[in-house]
Amino acid sequence: MPKGPRGEKRPADAIGTAILVGRIATGEVQDEKKKDSAAAVLGRKGGAARAKAVSPEKRTAIAKKAAEKRWRKG
Repeated sequence: MPKGPRGEKRPADAIGTAILVGRIATGEVQDEKKKDSAAAVLGRKGGAARAKAVSPEKRTAIAKKAAEKRWRKG
């Protein structure tokens, strides 16, 4: 079964999706929205702490290396 943008299970075919949308619209089924996972919250905290700890020169070097990887051909 395919997964939606937040990892939720969704029907694979168009008819199944239409039925699910209709059930959500009528209130028969609740559309589940997950709360932030603990890992995502900790990841955001870690990113902020790393940005504070790394010097601007080092951040520039990291960004340049990432840009090179993104734009490299092949």
